[in-house]
Amino acid sequence: MYSEDDLLSISALQHLMFCERRCALVHIENVWEENIFTAEGHNLHDKVHDSAGESRNDLQIARSLRLVSYTLGLSGVADVVEFHKSKAGIKLDGVRGYWRAFPVEYKRGKLKHDLSFEVQLCAQAICLEEMVDCSIEAGAIYYGKSRRRHDIQFTPTLRTTTEAAARKLHQLFDSQTTPKAKFEKKCKTCSFFEACMPKVTGVAKNINHYLAKALEET
Repeated sequence: MYSEDDLLSISALQHLMFCERRCALVHIENVWEENIFTAEGHNLHDKVHDSAGESRNDLQIARSLRLVSYTLGLSGVADVVEFHKSKAGIKLDGVRGYWRAFPVEYKRGKLKHDLSFEVQLCAQAICLEEMVDCSIEAGAIYYGKSRRRHDIQFTPTLRTTTEAAARKLHQLFDSQTTPKAKFEKKCKTCSFFEACMPKVTGVAKNINHYLAKALEET
């Protein structure tokens, strides 16, 4: 069980699953590189968080809901949590009946399978389960470009992956060490490409090769 001082950001899990080095650059070295994709993502989240909650007979919608899990050692904010009326579930203050929680994470891109997003969403669900003592079977990721939702089942496998990612995140923070770069195909679209320099600083690279190449070009 973690303490208040140990809590790390849920969003850091998504960075970790995409690339441990990027996670360390953002959350340990406080480096941030903006591009059109990250800017669009910020705008989408701002619109969601600035919108008011909704209340209907069979649906309650909460936005910018604060989350915490002392089991995972994580905290953050859920973009949206839908509460669907159900025969069994949790009680909501000032609302009759029972409700089933359904977290929704907003992403700017097109509909796709992305394990890093699913782990982030699953962590939100685990936080909610711990906070209100309930069981959450599923949630969704909303993709802004496609304007479609992709439902995610919180299977035992996904939960195990999320718990392992949370432990790894704490280990990374405890080490205060930024992993060395390793160039991969996904690096080309990463907003941290210039700051990370994976082609230059990769573990297998020989600095003499780059020095020689630089001298040839002068």
